[in-house]
Amino acid sequence: MPHATFSTPLGTCAIAWSEAGLTRFLLPDPERPPVGNTDAEPPPWVAEIIARVKRHLAGDAQDFSDVHYDFTLVPEFVRGVLRATLAIRSGCTATYGELAVAIGATAAASRAVGSALGDNPWPLLIPCHRVVAAGGKMTGFSGPGGVATKVRLLALEGAQLISE
Repeated sequence: MPHATFSTPLGTCAIAWSEAGLTRFLLPDPERPPVGNTDAEPPPWVAEIIARVKRHLAGDAQDFSDVHYDFTLVPEFVRGVLRATLAIRSGCTATYGELAVAIGATAAASRAVGSALGDNPWPLLIPCHRVVAAGGKMTGFSGPGGVATKVRLLALEGAQLISE
């Protein structure tokens, strides 16, 4: 599967694609070993996403809801959660329970929503970092750096953060 790595203000990101759409996005991870020089030249539509990611991580908030994701790679429930997550705008947050209700489940499905977001193949682009625990508590970010990265991304987007 073709992929490319690229530098951003937060570090090196990676993106992969197929004819069906984006297949993966990776946030910077200082512990990830280098993948070698196997990068492919991204097609124009992927190059535009890369440019938007760079702008976003430089503080110019971008909306990635128009990106074509290859949702065939994830189960139906996860797909629903990810699509609902795309509706959370930059600078805003929603709780796991609110997201559960948004997909037609009860708030009790919040743990299942959290698990689905933990499997998000497109973190940042599908903004799972904007989903918080009830009361605004920062929990559960499976990306590199965990909750600290989640808080950093939310602060970059201008979200109102609650300190404990």
